Amino acid sequence: MSTLSATMDDFRLNLGGTELKPLVIGGMGVNISTKALALEAARLGGIGHVSDAMLPDVTDRLFSTHFTALKAKFFRHLAGLGFKLGMNFDTIDIARHTRRYVEDVMSAKTGPGLVFINVMEKLTMNDPLKTLKARLNAALDAGIDGISLSAGLHTSSFAMMEENPRFRDAKLGIVVSSARALNIFLRRTAKTNRLPDFVVVEGPLAGGHLGFGMNWSEFSLPSIVDEVLAFLKSANLSIPVIAGGGVFSGTDGVRLLERGAAGVQVATRFTVSKESGLPDPVKQAYFNAEAEDVVVNGISPTGYPMRMLRQSPAICSNAKPQCEAYGYLLDKGDCQYLRAYREQVAADPSVKAPCIAEKTCLCHQMRNFKLWTCGAATHRLKETSVKLPDGTWWTPPAEAIFNDYMTGRNDEVMHPTLEDAMASK
Repeated sequence: MSTLSATMDDFRLNLGGTELKPLVIGGMGVNISTKALALEAARLGGIGHVSDAMLPDVTDRLFSTHFTALKAKFFRHLAGLGFKLGMNFDTIDIARHTRRYVEDVMSAKTGPGLVFINVMEKLTMNDPLKTLKARLNAALDAGIDGISLSAGLHTSSFAMMEENPRFRDAKLGIVVSSARALNIFLRRTAKTNRLPDFVVVEGPLAGGHLGFGMNWSEFSLPSIVDEVLAFLKSANLSIPVIAGGGVFSGTDGVRLLERGAAGVQVATRFTVSKESGLPDPVKQAYFNAEAEDVVVNGISPTGYPMRMLRQSPAICSNAKPQCEAYGYLLDKGDCQYLRAYREQVAADPSVKAPCIAEKTCLCHQMRNFKLWTCGAATHRLKETSVKLPDGTWWTPPAEAIFNDYMTGRNDEVMHPTLEDAMASK
């Protein structure tokens, strides 16, 4: 069967004896990958992700709790631009919010698929080891099907979960962008006698934070997949590889599956689904984007390059650092945005609201959906939609996007008629 005539539905992803459709929806943070989106993927037989990025603030909005407001009040004596060494997160609170959120998601799960949580190592929260341990174990305790470890090598994460009763039952994997990173992870976690159940290989065309430097364009997803598969073969390891980053059509997915990947991870097309947590005006901005609007810059205080729309309000923002309320990226009392803001004010105290061109307050901007991270193919989203009589783009249901990936042939993507779109509203 040729690549163009094959479909993703001709393949299956096997994770520890569980047979799944080979489609994984990535974990887009701060509730872009909503409960509803993850549950749709599971219902349809694939894997859906939620994200633990800024989860206490997300649960405040979902369940009318008050973690963020109380944190801001408790640490108001540390307000200002100085170091914030004492601005710590209560690990009991972190665990409680994580459990509540994950239990709510898992209690509603139906279908043969799975729900994972994407856990970002770079959310240092001023005490990276203790806060990460609390997040990981609370997710396991709440019954999550699996954990994807992202935004860092997580070389101590398996050890942090080793005493958890579900450590060997839940499906645990790591997101890498090179065979070298995977090798480092495996060597440093070998003492737990626990291999990852899967490896997500994320290429340079992915949205959000990239696992590359500003030379990202010198790399390609197929070549990295080949390198990782060759490394696993040389090490005599049979670990399913899930490839992601720039997979826009079902045929894109088939090419990777025929190359040896066990599944593909996608996100860009689901950012504009009905179930996505992005506000509708932001979804419309994604639809309207052109190729030149998609940029990679270094404004993230994590230190990683980040792909986003150049129209993002977060770029050159003058928002004051809001560590008292958030502070998810604080490390040893500081973060790159706090430092850049402090230096700008010191250079010219007369400027009351300085534009910080080189960094952004990731916590504040992501929480308010003003940092429009996106994949390299975002400008193609209009190909999958149609304009409605009011001039806005139709936002397709996740099921339609999922099925289009599974059944698409010949590099084609769904292009609904106006009648189809109106009938689905």
